[in-house]
Amino acid sequence: MDEVVAEYIRRTVLKIPRDEIMGVLRKWGFLSETQLGAINFRQTKDSISQEVVQLCEENSADIKQAAILDIIYNNIYPNKRVWSVYQMKKTGEETDLFDFTNFKKKFKRRLQSALKNVTISFREYEDNAIWIRIAWGTPYTKPNQYKTSYVVYHSQTPYVFISVSVLKSNLPLLCQALVVASNYHDIREMELRSHCLNSLKDIVFKRYSQNFQTHYPKQEKNVATENVDVRIIQEDKSEKERIQRVNREVFGDGPQPKLEFAQYKLETMFKSDPKMDVLEKREPFRCLVKFSSPDLLESLKSLVPAGMADAPLSPLLTCIPQKARNYFKIRERKGVLPGSFVRP
Repeated sequence: MDEVVAEYIRRTVLKIPRDEIMGVLRKWGFLSETQLGAINFRQTKDSISQEVVQLCEENSADIKQAAILDIIYNNIYPNKRVWSVYQMKKTGEETDLFDFTNFKKKFKRRLQSALKNVTISFREYEDNAIWIRIAWGTPYTKPNQYKTSYVVYHSQTPYVFISVSVLKSNLPLLCQALVVASNYHDIREMELRSHCLNSLKDIVFKRYSQNFQTHYPKQEKNVATENVDVRIIQEDKSEKERIQRVNREVFGDGPQPKLEFAQYKLETMFKSDPKMDVLEKREPFRCLVKFSSPDLLESLKSLVPAGMADAPLSPLLTCIPQKARNYFKIRERKGVLPGSFVRP
């Protein structure tokens, strides 16, 4: 077995939690049950990885088997990578029956015609998800197995989830191969990214609890009573009910998709009162605002009930799942009068 393959398998095993190594190796299916039974999983992970490498050497493992092990690892732990959502488009309404074998041939042919030194591996899962692993090389170097790109494509849908390697220059080539292999005509990035692959799928496939608000109910006025304390209690109760109602209309009742951030890029002109003569010339006012949280949408959902924000929240914050994006550009409004201004 090649030393590069042996080291790659060893490092992959080291990334797996010790209690889960047996399960991952079983899903891999490269080692027999007898071989798995001979491994002492109570020893250190380094010793376990060495034993796995020795058994793989007995079975003459090559880079193809090592790549499949890496796919299985990333399928089980997809949150270790950052995923971006892409949407493909067709010119007409025609639908084609998906053929996995034909898809693989066309994808490989397209990539390998442009770059010879590339390792491409596929694995199909029960939910019609095709996982593709690409290790990139150059015309003069072998593929770097530690700088891989990953693609998750659900057949019969236009959505593709891509986790690129540090070699981002190969992204256009990857997108071209996807478009050709899947019989689409165009592909674009949706400005939606996250570590949580399943949440990205929930958003684009509309699998989460969603309510589309058309209006926000006004707070009902309380009827005055002779007892001040009772009135205050009633007012507080009514306000809590209103907040819960508004929050439910905006976020729904179920758990929110898991996103870690939302970014807003301001691209507007700074306007001042012409009489004040603050600016000698009109210049773009650039500002970048980023909200971060381990679970951003759930955090936003809890702001109003916790008394940290007024209800309802800004649509710029609540529209993230509906618009399927967490990168926004706020541009100049159309029809704004040239003489208008914004005071500080």
